[in-house]
Amino acid sequence: MIKEIEVKSVLNKTKKRDAWFLDDYTFNPYQSCSYNCLYCYIRGSKYGSNLATSLSVKVNAIELLEKQLKKRAEKGEYGFIVLSSVTDPYINIEEEYQLTRKALEVILKYKFPVHIITKSTMVERDFDILKEIHQQAILPKDLQQKLSGGTLLTFSFSTVDDAIGKIFEPGAPRPSQRIEALQKAIQAGFHSGVSMMPLLPFITDTTAHLEKLFNTFKNCGANYVMPATLTVFGNGKADSKVLMLNAIKKHFPELEARYLKYFSNSHQLPEYYRNAFYLKMKELSKTYNIKDRII
Repeated sequence: MIKEIEVKSVLNKTKKRDAWFLDDYTFNPYQSCSYNCLYCYIRGSKYGSNLATSLSVKVNAIELLEKQLKKRAEKGEYGFIVLSSVTDPYINIEEEYQLTRKALEVILKYKFPVHIITKSTMVERDFDILKEIHQQAILPKDLQQKLSGGTLLTFSFSTVDDAIGKIFEPGAPRPSQRIEALQKAIQAGFHSGVSMMPLLPFITDTTAHLEKLFNTFKNCGANYVMPATLTVFGNGKADSKVLMLNAIKKHFPELEARYLKYFSNSHQLPEYYRNAFYLKMKELSKTYNIKDRII
C-alpha cells in the first residue's frame, strides 16, 4: 500500500553544488521507488528489498515547496533544483498524484531552473512546463554564460540492452523506451544527456557494450554522458550488494567469481579498475566528441 505522509521540509539546500549534477537544491516528492533497480544505493537503507512496497507520498510537498521557494526567491537565492536525488520523480504513482508536475508549476512561478534525472518516459508529459522553465528561469550568475536555458533533462542508463535492463532494473521503463524519450527531449530543444550510472563490470562496461552506448547516444544527439562504475551498499539481506551478487550468480554465473573477488569485502571496485575505467571513459568521450559533464 502507498503511504501518505506529511513532512516538515521538502526543498533541501546542498552544501556545495555537485560538478556533475549542478544541484543547488534537491526536491523529492516521494520516498522509495517502484523501479526496484538492484544496484540502487537506497538498498542499504530502511526501505528493504522491494522498494515498491515502501512507497510514500509527501502529501504536503507542494504547499511546503511554495513557501520555501517564495522565501528563496525573495532573497534572490536562485539555483538549480534537482528532481529527484533519492528517487525518480516519475515513478508509477506520479500518474495518480502528479506531485512532480505540480512542483514544476511552482518552480516555474518562482523562476527557478530545474534538472530532471529520470529513467521514465513520463517526463514527456511535462515538456510544456519544462519549455517555459527553460525560457523563464533565472540562472545562477556563474552559469548564465554556460547554459542556454533553465531546464536540464538527464536520462539514466546502465545499459541500452532491454534484456539486461530487465534483470537489473525490473520495474523501470525499458532502455529502448528511454532512448526514444531522450531523442524527443533533444528534438524539443532541451539541453539533454545521459547518466551512465552505474555501468556494470564485465557486462555493460566491456569495450563492445561501451561502443554501443556511446554510438547510440551520439546518434541521439546527446549533449553529454556522465559515466560511473558500480558501487554496492549495505551488509544486510536486502541491500544492493546481496541483490547484485544473487543476480550475477543466477544470470551471469561465469562472472560470479570475479564479483565475489571485488565486492565480498568492499563496496567498490579496486582503485586500479576505477582508474582504468575513467581513463577509458575520457577516451570514448573524446572519440565520440561528447562531453563527460553537463558543462
